[in-house]
Amino acid sequence: MQIIMSHVNTDFDALASMFAAKKLYPNAQVVISSKQNIPVRQFLTIYRDTLDLVPDNTIDFANVTELILVDEASLSRTGDYAKQLIENDNLKITLYDHHPPKENDVTAHNSTIEQVGATITLLIEKIQQQEVEITPFEANLFALGIYTDTGAFTYSNTTARDFRAASYLMEQGMDLNFVQRFSDVALLPEQQTMLQTLLQQSTTHHIEGLNIVISTHQQDEFLKGLAVVAEKVLEINDADAVFTIVEMKNRVIVVGRANSERINLLPLLTRWHGGGHTQAGSTTLKDLAFETVVDDINDNLDLIIQPANTARDMMTGPVKSISPKTTIEEAGQLMYRYGHSGFPVAEDDTLLGIITRRDLEKANHHGLGHAPVKAYMSTNIVSIAPDTTEEEIQEIIIKRNIGRLPVIENDKIIGIVTRTNIIESLHKQNIAEQDGDNSKKTMLENVHKQVKKQLPPTIYKLLEDISKTADTSQVSVYLIGGIVRDILLEKENDDIDIVVEGDGITFTKQLQEDFGGEIIIHDNFGTATWTHPAGLEIDITSSRLEYYDKPAALPDVETSTLKEDLQRRDFTINAMAINLNEPSFGQLVDPYQGQLDLYDKHVKVLHNLSFVEDPTRILRGVRFESRFGFVMDDQTEQLALQSIDKVNNLSAHRIIEEMTKIFTEVNPINAIERLFELQFWQQFGINSDIKKRSIQQAIRLQMLCEEHHLNQAQASSKNWFDYFLIPFYQAENKPMATKFALTKEQTKTIQEVASLRNMDNLDTLTTTGECHRLLKDYADATICFILAAHNFDNETLIIDYLKTRHDLAKFLTGKDLIEQGLQPGSYFSKILLDLDVAILNKEVTTKDEAIIWLRNQIKDLNI
Repeated sequence: MQIIMSHVNTDFDALASMFAAKKLYPNAQVVISSKQNIPVRQFLTIYRDTLDLVPDNTIDFANVTELILVDEASLSRTGDYAKQLIENDNLKITLYDHHPPKENDVTAHNSTIEQVGATITLLIEKIQQQEVEITPFEANLFALGIYTDTGAFTYSNTTARDFRAASYLMEQGMDLNFVQRFSDVALLPEQQTMLQTLLQQSTTHHIEGLNIVISTHQQDEFLKGLAVVAEKVLEINDADAVFTIVEMKNRVIVVGRANSERINLLPLLTRWHGGGHTQAGSTTLKDLAFETVVDDINDNLDLIIQPANTARDMMTGPVKSISPKTTIEEAGQLMYRYGHSGFPVAEDDTLLGIITRRDLEKANHHGLGHAPVKAYMSTNIVSIAPDTTEEEIQEIIIKRNIGRLPVIENDKIIGIVTRTNIIESLHKQNIAEQDGDNSKKTMLENVHKQVKKQLPPTIYKLLEDISKTADTSQVSVYLIGGIVRDILLEKENDDIDIVVEGDGITFTKQLQEDFGGEIIIHDNFGTATWTHPAGLEIDITSSRLEYYDKPAALPDVETSTLKEDLQRRDFTINAMAINLNEPSFGQLVDPYQGQLDLYDKHVKVLHNLSFVEDPTRILRGVRFESRFGFVMDDQTEQLALQSIDKVNNLSAHRIIEEMTKIFTEVNPINAIERLFELQFWQQFGINSDIKKRSIQQAIRLQMLCEEHHLNQAQASSKNWFDYFLIPFYQAENKPMATKFALTKEQTKTIQEVASLRNMDNLDTLTTTGECHRLLKDYADATICFILAAHNFDNETLIIDYLKTRHDLAKFLTGKDLIEQGLQPGSYFSKILLDLDVAILNKEVTTKDEAIIWLRNQIKDLNI
């Protein structure tokens, strides 16, 4: 077993270094001590479910064969459990550290010990050398390691390498606001003194779940850098906002700092002619009484508070709960199915307890899988009300170290707020901040105007009708799918898909009752199609969840929430919905920031197992890249490459279904090349070394069609299969190509291509007549395919033949042969073929000449 560890009292450099090492040693398990410093502990309280780590007390260290030790060189500081490794003489140790050597350091098999500001810098350099991709979240975590261990680049041990590492992280999506939220800032001695004074002379106001600190002080001498001190006061008090009011040399200096989106400091600061940003500002006042300023700020704190984001806004609902009679084993299966880490236990919507994955693991360990969850659920429930603010929720989660909070109203559970909901809310705030910095990327919250502008009046009126029925039926209804994406892109799309959070079939019947029209019900799928009296067809479904039993299998489907319905979509740009209910008509639901990816022109998956569950999504991604001029983001492309082997689990029918769309929608040359880049062809025994030849053949095939006006159907949907065959032809892999021939026409194409390939005398033809005698039974597409694949000296002749053969004059028929005294027989076809050859060779140009030619044939053959 291979593990990654660091020292006890884990700090951010240690935590970041462990997960950076995980990028370099993907098969290793990150093992963490139970002792962490306070900032790391707070960080893990929120992000623990995002990180793949295990406590050191759960590891059987006797089975450890290799240790990757980071930010520490002594086993004695890895914790009591890990000390067992000291006695393991066969243990292989790889070491990364930036501290000076100590006497009790281990002797490592491989070590990287260099004097830089943070160990994470060494690992980032390795990641860059090996060209390993990292996510923006990983960039943020790694940045915390650098910023905290270098004192935000102010400590004397900071090197140029640390700056370069941070620059690289910035390029990978590092968010300075995120880093600042968890990192420390170093203070000068005089600033430390001021800090202590302000902390002692602080008053905290608790307003609508927000903690606002007012710190005051008066002194004679002037001190620079009060803004840095104010930030420290904010951080140490864990406040949402702070005002430091300091009188120095007949001046009153007010500095405001905030870290909550609900705070806007400017309305208060501008009262005193101050300025800055919504969460950072200041003002300097002369000839004004210190007490007057303090009183005014205390009396007007309500000016800086924005409306709260509450549990009702954030919660997931309706809640998936389980019965108290559900067994431990069944609960585990449900958690795996839905990807949850816990379930409320309820009866008749009344909350009885909470069961977590950790509870299940312990029960299963003791062989209690058959027992009901009511025996092991937690009944000491911490719940919240719908109007509990986000700040209050965060405080509860951190202080009580719990991952989910049921939302209770009238003694019934109406929703649940989890760490994931908190993270999503924080991420949305970050997106909003970015929008403020870049007007070109303004994220829309309501797209009512865009809907009305983009859709034809008849369709817009139809959506208004649907909205009325939704309100009277008291169900939430959404426009969903590609039409939402195309409204934002200002592209035409009249394919209307409606999702109902509830019973979609019942809603469809209500639409028919309200407005008429015809409906088709699909009970097995829980869907319906409503044809409006005006002739418009609308597909209506209940919001649903998909579950895949195995990779590439077709999913099981069940009704669910809108969010879970969006979660089953292929890409973020397709995982958006527009609310059609009257109060919020046009409200954009975008939980995965698809709108941002539209601006960035990215095709991005929703989760890391997306391609594993359904490999056809890789092929759809190729289509979207071409259709919109987008590209897969780096992580999505990496996931595609990691999962492309799963296409082998797909049926030929599903592959051909996607190939049909790709080669009829995407330029076939680009399609072939992109599928080589994503290793698609390679899954079927086609080596990358024939990529160039395949592209060259595709280019020539397209040129033959366009320049010589041959086989105009070649570019249509009928003949996409010819382009699909090219890599198989170049690889001489007819058996695999045959696997994908699902129609008689496709099978015939493969047979004709194989036959022409084996024809030795194709390049010896010298007349169009000879071409006809040899090629008359082959389709134009097949002949073009072979011409594109090889260089023939007589290519021009064959092209001329293809141009003329469909206009070949038919001067004589079997009837004419009978009139010349011939008895019907199989030889008629030979005579007529010989006549066609003579016509193509321009030896016969009229019907009279044809009759003379026939009589000569009769005489010569003595018929």
